[in-house]
Amino acid sequence: MKESTLQRKIEEVNQLTERFSEAQSLVFVNPIGLTVAEVSELRRNLYNKDCEMQVIKNNILRRAAEQAGYEGLDGVFVGPSAVAIGKDATSAAKVIYDFAKTNKKLEIKAGVVEGKVYDVNELKVLANLPDKNGMLAMLLSVLQAPIRNLGVVIKAVSEKQA
Repeated sequence: MKESTLQRKIEEVNQLTERFSEAQSLVFVNPIGLTVAEVSELRRNLYNKDCEMQVIKNNILRRAAEQAGYEGLDGVFVGPSAVAIGKDATSAAKVIYDFAKTNKKLEIKAGVVEGKVYDVNELKVLANLPDKNGMLAMLLSVLQAPIRNLGVVIKAVSEKQA
């Protein structure tokens, strides 16, 4: 292999390793079987959630994953591969799973969320969790419940006395 080609590939691996380290979540998929329109729709959906998808050679993906410290992804990089990179923990997985519900041709291989490798089933559980805003709303609801209940009790007592 030419020295320039080898140097270019090393640079690609280093750049991808850096992107993997900065990302909160990664989802590895096999996009073969999807039409160009379907892939464009998936990319658009990911972009709307501040994520992106790239098709990358398996050898480069494997080396970048090893350099980033992700263990257990060896069997994932077989056949065509694309990676969805998300800036938060659940958005990439949510978009991929929502898209896979209507497009059965999209094969989800595995994922990495906050440095931990997840298989397909574990990733599906994460994809079904509410997003950050949904979790904050649930937390606020739980925090407001005691005060709201106290208000209801005080109102009931005052109405009973009146």
